[in-house]
Amino acid sequence: MTASFLPCLDHQPISSFPSPETALCSPQGLLAYGGDLQAERLLCAYREGIFPWFSAEDPILWWSPDPRAVLPIEEFHLSRSMQRFLRTCPYHVTLNNDFRGVIEGCASTHTDGTWITDQVISAWCELAARGQAHSVEVWQGTTLAGGLYGMALGGLFCGESMFSRRTNASKLALLTLCRHFAGFGGELIDCQILNPHTESLGARDLPRAEFLQQLVVLQNRVISPECWGKQRLF
Repeated sequence: MTASFLPCLDHQPISSFPSPETALCSPQGLLAYGGDLQAERLLCAYREGIFPWFSAEDPILWWSPDPRAVLPIEEFHLSRSMQRFLRTCPYHVTLNNDFRGVIEGCASTHTDGTWITDQVISAWCELAARGQAHSVEVWQGTTLAGGLYGMALGGLFCGESMFSRRTNASKLALLTLCRHFAGFGGELIDCQILNPHTESLGARDLPRAEFLQQLVVLQNRVISPECWGKQRLF
């Protein structure tokens, strides 16, 4: 497929996505454009291993990169410095207490976070209100120090973005999520595209075909609703 023949999702059924195997090699993983960010379309996309990523001036762009960055929960790398930090950690961690605060934090504190537009924030907040998206908040007192958000599909958590306003806050968010999710049968974090930060925490690249195979299995795993109830985790 070439860019000139990139499928357009405008006026297409919500569940209509091209096969991830047809994604472009350059730019790597670009699959389609257009459509909208309705909750049902987002759910259909993530269930197929597809996610939106675009700048405010662009149409909605849909991606399924090869390779795919993943973090097997049991492979989370807990450094010695982080172990020392945890002994006197000044933070506490909650689940699903301030989704909007987390996604707005991600949008405002990342140099590459401009893709989290008002449209994206509204779409994900709707998913959160429906119980289909989740946030982990790291607090220092009453101040939101960091966090992450994403979508749970059975035994897979699709991580979207994380942020940190204080030392080690995003690391603690991910560590706490991994420990909590594993306790309910969770197995894998989808990190989408590998970067130095997630790689330092244990994420690695997986061929897209293998990721899609794992996606089929993991999203059918039954996870207790108690996993995603509003609660304190740390």
